[in-house]
Amino acid sequence: MKKRLLSLLVCLGLMAGCSAAEPQEAPSEPQPEKKIQIGLSFDSFVIERWQRDRDAFVARARELGAEVNVQNANGDVEEQIAQIEYLIEKDMDVIVIVAVDSQRLADTVKQAKREGIRVIAYDRLIRDAGVDLYISFDNERIGEMMGESIVANTPEDGKVFMMCGSPEDNNVSLVEKGFHSVVDRTDLEIVETAYADNWLAEIGFTTIGDYLDSGGELDAVMCGNDDIASQVIRALSERRLAGEVCVVGQDADLGGCQRIVEGTQTMTVYKSIEKLAMRAAENAVALARDGEIKTGGTYFDGTQEVPYIGLEPIAVTASNMQVIIDDGYHLEEDIYLNVNRAGVP
Repeated sequence: MKKRLLSLLVCLGLMAGCSAAEPQEAPSEPQPEKKIQIGLSFDSFVIERWQRDRDAFVARARELGAEVNVQNANGDVEEQIAQIEYLIEKDMDVIVIVAVDSQRLADTVKQAKREGIRVIAYDRLIRDAGVDLYISFDNERIGEMMGESIVANTPEDGKVFMMCGSPEDNNVSLVEKGFHSVVDRTDLEIVETAYADNWLAEIGFTTIGDYLDSGGELDAVMCGNDDIASQVIRALSERRLAGEVCVVGQDADLGGCQRIVEGTQTMTVYKSIEKLAMRAAENAVALARDGEIKTGGTYFDGTQEVPYIGLEPIAVTASNMQVIIDDGYHLEEDIYLNVNRAGVP
């Protein structure tokens, strides 16, 4: 009886001790790290290359743990401004912009920066905006390459037509500057300069067609890009001049590369889109994380010097088309679809 009473007292004591103990909190779950948010605003996807830029940028950004919100302004600057304002409202960490109009986005960029959002001008400079990074190719050098190709493939006193891209694109003026720096030192005559508003390639077809039909003479055409070159060559073909007139472009579109090996286009300027897009994505993530990026220098945007990364372009003709193939930009069988590998139709 005494043993039972003693056991009962021990149990009661233990129970009292347990009830007085502090309650144990469940261990807290680690919170997932907030993903970096990047807004990517495109002029449009009219130009073939922009879809490649988009895909390469998004893929690299995702590899680095960021999410990308892609917007397409379809060539409308007011729509692009509205879309950038939307990205500001969504509290992006970084906004990357392919500008429709290099002059009219400054106020919107400054609004983003006031909200603590970093801004990258991709391929096209945004003037007077103080962006955190401008990344592009050396556009003056692109113009020089076009000029050098025309000088090498045109009679000394030949007549040259400049069928440029959109006048709202800051790169167009840079390409023109580089082109003039070469051609103006020769006896070549620039007979006319025209522009394809909003990069509409069909303007090249009507402009060159009207010039020729009015009695104009041509030895060479400098085209703002390969898409415009396709339409210029169509106008030349209808007048049995394709292959007789030197035509140069840029972007190394598949169609441009095909025309080069077929003999109707003289050269294109290859710009490694994947390298540009990947570098831009990597710098966007770096800006979002700690704001530290490495650049090769600065570029004057009209008001101030901004951090600048410039990639080197490559002039491509039928003799070095292998550069495009080795880089995986286009497949050999696609480029030589209409000719054999030796270039014989």
